[in-house]
Amino acid sequence: MIETGTEPESRAERKLRTRRAILDATLELCADSSLTALSLRQVAKQVGIVPTAFYRHFDSIESLGLALVEESFDSLRDLFRDVRRNARADQDIVDGSIDALVDHVHRRRDHFGFIARERVAGPRSVREAIHREIELCERELATDLALMTGTDIWTAKDLHVLSSLFVTVLVATAEQILSTTRPEQEAQIVATVRTQLRMLLVGVYQWRSEG
Repeated sequence: MIETGTEPESRAERKLRTRRAILDATLELCADSSLTALSLRQVAKQVGIVPTAFYRHFDSIESLGLALVEESFDSLRDLFRDVRRNARADQDIVDGSIDALVDHVHRRRDHFGFIARERVAGPRSVREAIHREIELCERELATDLALMTGTDIWTAKDLHVLSSLFVTVLVATAEQILSTTRPEQEAQIVATVRTQLRMLLVGVYQWRSEG
């Protein structure tokens, strides 16, 4: 018997491949727009399937958007995982966080761009999902920031305020990096946020929770 070395693609594998193609096509089509301006037919045409085939994978454009939120936040969680690792090690959390931010944004520009656009212009269900995911990132970061020098006596409320500040600055910086293609401008953005976070860190070491 002659072996071809390859096995025919199963139905499940074809379905996964088509689903992946739909997700990728949506990221590409939304690069300069938003889900609110996207139609099912546009996605189907980009993928090369009939519109009815779309419903084998997603119930609607919004459900597609929610799947992309989940996928995109896998990338964002990778970033904050690196940030938390720096916090646990009590290293220079500023330089470590910024280096991780720039690296992740460049590697998953499509995901970070999706989050940046849809959290302000996406369908309501998608905006709410992004908001919940960001809050989860803040709670997870607060737990690890409690291990930093000087924060062990902080209240849970103050730790959440600090984690919220870090997340807000990092998300805003990611959006600024996404908005430019000029290396010198990106370098200026990075230098500015580095100074901002170092100023913030000075306050962290001096802060004492009340009550």
